Amino acid sequence: MHADDLLSSLDPEQREVATALRGPVRVLAGAGTGKTRAITHRIAYGVAAGVYNPMEVLAVTFTTRAAGEMRTRLRAMDAGAVQARTFHSAALRQVRYFWPKVYGGAPPELTASKIPVVAGAARRNRVEVSQAMLRDLASEIEWAKVSNVRPDDYERLAPRRGRAVNGLDAATVARVFGSYEELKRDQGRMDMEDVLLIGAALLSEDDRVAAEVRRQYKWFVVDEFQDVSPIQSALLDLWLGGRDEICVVGDPAQTIYSFAGAQASYLTDFPKRFPGAVNVELTRNYRSTPQVIEAANTLLKESSSTSVQLRAQRGAGPDTRWREATDEVDEAQAVAAEIGRLRGAGVPLREMAVLFRINAQSEAFEEALTAAGIPYVVRGAARFFERQEVRQAVALLRGEARAGEEADDGLVERVTAVLSGMGWSPEAPTARGQARDRWESLQALVSQASDHAASEAAPTLTGFVAELDRRAHEQHAPVAEGVTLATLHAAKGLEWDAVFLCGLQEGSMPISYADGPDAVEEERRLLYVGITRAREHLWMSWALARNPGGQARRKPSRFLAGLRPESVTDRADGGTPAKSGRRRGKKAAVCKQCQRPLASSRERNRGYCSDCPVPYDEELFESLRSWRKEQAEAQSVPAFVVFSDATLEALAEVKPTDRRGLQSINGIGAAKLERYAEDLLAILG
Repeated sequence: MHADDLLSSLDPEQREVATALRGPVRVLAGAGTGKTRAITHRIAYGVAAGVYNPMEVLAVTFTTRAAGEMRTRLRAMDAGAVQARTFHSAALRQVRYFWPKVYGGAPPELTASKIPVVAGAARRNRVEVSQAMLRDLASEIEWAKVSNVRPDDYERLAPRRGRAVNGLDAATVARVFGSYEELKRDQGRMDMEDVLLIGAALLSEDDRVAAEVRRQYKWFVVDEFQDVSPIQSALLDLWLGGRDEICVVGDPAQTIYSFAGAQASYLTDFPKRFPGAVNVELTRNYRSTPQVIEAANTLLKESSSTSVQLRAQRGAGPDTRWREATDEVDEAQAVAAEIGRLRGAGVPLREMAVLFRINAQSEAFEEALTAAGIPYVVRGAARFFERQEVRQAVALLRGEARAGEEADDGLVERVTAVLSGMGWSPEAPTARGQARDRWESLQALVSQASDHAASEAAPTLTGFVAELDRRAHEQHAPVAEGVTLATLHAAKGLEWDAVFLCGLQEGSMPISYADGPDAVEEERRLLYVGITRAREHLWMSWALARNPGGQARRKPSRFLAGLRPESVTDRADGGTPAKSGRRRGKKAAVCKQCQRPLASSRERNRGYCSDCPVPYDEELFESLRSWRKEQAEAQSVPAFVVFSDATLEALAEVKPTDRRGLQSINGIGAAKLERYAEDLLAILG
């Protein structure tokens, strides 16, 4: 293929990438802008122009699917001799080749899973762990290793970096981590992170290895550079050996794996490290309609993340659909109905996806789609009733039903008693990971038990288990052609004609355990990834309550401020439409600290964003909370019946000194003023 022919189909920015054959080069590529097209044409053009020897080019990406796509495209452009691999694949190839030459014998055996070794390390330290905790420990060890955090340093560094494993302190995690490394060495094994670490050690400790690798590879291209971890960056530096023939491509606005060690700073700070670097931005989006692009760009206007402003190249499509559902069942049924409508309009089921924040949210959509006769595929997770913890729970409930009969005055109590033996508690775990996902699955069963008890005249545990079996059976239908159900993380790198973004309420988006501005910003980027998966049809919805008949206490995500229209809840709250910046009554429309729009009634009552520093006296707030707890216990009522957190925060900020000042606080009416004024003034004084 003639070199110039490779450029004819590229837009001006893509052509600039393709013709920048000498490094260093940084490409900031927005979603749907053809980054893979640009970098594969760059490689093929360099080969066709005689600048690159294809055997001396290494293209690196993060998934085997992406590497395979690059190889397919390169073959079609007569550059099939170029190596396109993941970081792990490239490093493993080098480890297996050089280990016998440097150390003698075969390299350690690559272990398929950390779990058995982690379990042995926990036993060695007399730490009792559940299966969920084992998975969380394995994930934490993975983060530590890719972040160059050693077992001896973990206890000191983990708290600083906001790391935790639910139910274990940092010292215990460090001991288990250390024992894991010892056991693995004793067994002659290595894990996937060791592949990178050993690869880096071979290059840094043996000059002959480094020289041979650098003779082999002279030109480097790295895709998804925002996802690079410290150990991957170190390995890449060793491959380069001080050279600068490198092209990196990525999008800081799609950095969603910080929890696993990814650091977008390697991409954003690339020009600082290479001051003469060529910088190109790909902004022409070929995937999505202008309506989808407007939503994506608007979402990022309030973001602190570096990003490109996308420019839609497609013609106009349908407007974004919005829905405020009364509960999660209502939300799922509405989504199923819209999917049915789109199927009738000719949109294939395989071109539709329902995306949510965590796996446990899939169950309502599985049930609604099954009821509507719509097949589906759950991506990246077992179906709800196939998850290990759900199968175990159903088995235990079935055994309990056989053991005892049937005068169940307390179905929900019996269910929660069984699930408590599996580690369920009314309070969700604070840490992220498998422990949280497991709790959400068990909590969904508790909610189902409550629904079943409310719908049956004489609910029994046997009847509830039969209902669970019915649901599980119906969801095992063949799904060769079906709607994709996936978490937002699992949807990265994919696209569909129609995307349903669901569960967009505070607590789910951003997730409740997103502590601090950085974690909240990552949640915003995660939603951006979800929006930009849609080609034409985009649906965004949230549920005011978890279960039918539940109190409508939820609020739409703060990220939707400036995007969504006024909802029923806004009008009921006396608030303002999300697109308005005006004030009405006592409620603020923008944060008094950062001036960003306030997304929920609670934020408008408080007058500041949930991720801004608190403006009130925290010590005084805690005193007020302690007093509220005493009042609630004395009256046998929930704490919020006495005063909401927002009211206590306002008291701790304003610090009124008399009854008139108390009455000016939102949430303190005449009855509460009469009942609590003396106590409050004493605490405030």
